[in-house]
Amino acid sequence: MPDRVPSILIVDDELSMRELLDHVFRRAGYRTFVAGNGAQALEALRGTVFDIVLSDVRMPRLSGTELLHECRQISPDTVVILMTAHGTVEQAREAFKLGADDFIQKPFDIDELKLIVKNALEKSLLRREVALLKRELGDRTRLENIIGRSRPMQEVLRLIQTIAGTNSTVLITGESGTGKELVARGIHACSPRSERPFVSINCGAFTETLLESELFGYMKGAFTGATTNKKGLFEAADGGTLFLDEIGEMSLGMQVKLLRALQERSIRRVGGTEEIPVDVRVVAATNRDLSQMVEAGTFRKDLYFRVNVIPINVPPLRERREDIRELALHFLKKYGQNRTPPVTAIAETTLKYLENYSFPGNVRELENIIERAVALEPTHEIQPERLPETVLRYDPARTASVFDLPEQGIHLENFLMEIEKSYILQALQRTRGNQTKAAELLRMSVRSLRHLLDKHKIRHTASMFRESGAFRTGDASDAP
Repeated sequence: MPDRVPSILIVDDELSMRELLDHVFRRAGYRTFVAGNGAQALEALRGTVFDIVLSDVRMPRLSGTELLHECRQISPDTVVILMTAHGTVEQAREAFKLGADDFIQKPFDIDELKLIVKNALEKSLLRREVALLKRELGDRTRLENIIGRSRPMQEVLRLIQTIAGTNSTVLITGESGTGKELVARGIHACSPRSERPFVSINCGAFTETLLESELFGYMKGAFTGATTNKKGLFEAADGGTLFLDEIGEMSLGMQVKLLRALQERSIRRVGGTEEIPVDVRVVAATNRDLSQMVEAGTFRKDLYFRVNVIPINVPPLRERREDIRELALHFLKKYGQNRTPPVTAIAETTLKYLENYSFPGNVRELENIIERAVALEPTHEIQPERLPETVLRYDPARTASVFDLPEQGIHLENFLMEIEKSYILQALQRTRGNQTKAAELLRMSVRSLRHLLDKHKIRHTASMFRESGAFRTGDASDAP
């Protein structure tokens, strides 16, 4: 995977020195730019992002140290190396104090200068990577941290391993709390990009303007508060993976800009004019149905096809109940050791309650339940009474969905007929036989209701609600 070509701004008031350095670094594989004085260099810095500034110290209008100070304000990540024909230890010390990455005295050996530039750039890249690693250290994961021996999760794991080596975009779907980011991190960890950054952002947490500057970065002065040049997450993830969580929350205007970045494989900072090439694999996630959003016109069809190259669906926890015990013990290990004395076990009865529960909040809800139970438990073993009432009182027989297919199968037509008949009778009972009000409850016309009464042969039953005396003030139009 080729690295992005670094750019260098050469600043010197001597034409011969500028031409020499331009030639040397162009041949060394850098993108070179030249400026004849500090003022020209400052103007260039305000409009373009440079990896390196190589500047003479003594220049008219704006000295190299003054340029260094301005550069640190505008573009803190840019490497700055100062050159001088009048170098002293004091000058070198002052340069480092102001923030220079290195200092070299003229006349210099060209190979030595090339090595200084190369080392300073590598140190700068290393600093950025360390900063990103620190940001991700708290929850960075490997594939083995995706817990689940159930068939649905084993299929997800198999798919991760199959597609990790490609550069194709991935769309991870699933309900909230199912662990979509864990899957994204697993893809990154198994990929050739694993040694490069994994950078994530929740697209639903930002307005369109803020999301654009977070993703693409901005130039100094692009808007109020933009006091320096700032790299965006696309640049931060260069060579690695960018995870766009909740992509379905992105505005249509932002979708256009994201689509362009994916197609062109380059970005433009807010307020900037330079196209910056980026080598990033994008993994997106959503808990919404993007295909329905495309039909509704709230998500662009071209972007949908661009991000949905490889789809992965993460199953909800209720569809992989055999994983609940293993997950609960994993979270116990995570939180139980922080207690004094530690909580080291979960009572079997407690596990049964958990395995019986439906977990509408999925794995995230289970984690919160275990964390809460650990905090409340006075013994070394989590007892059932530490569980929330919603778990203790959950009755699967009462809350089972009519869409859960029984093991032995079902006669679908008869089943639907019984449901229809039951709701009609409940509506008539609730309205004391008033067919007009019953039809309103069922969101249908009185004529349609009467048709169903005949279909189910319950017109006589309906009239009994009035004749029983429970119905006292019927509407004449309700007569059968």
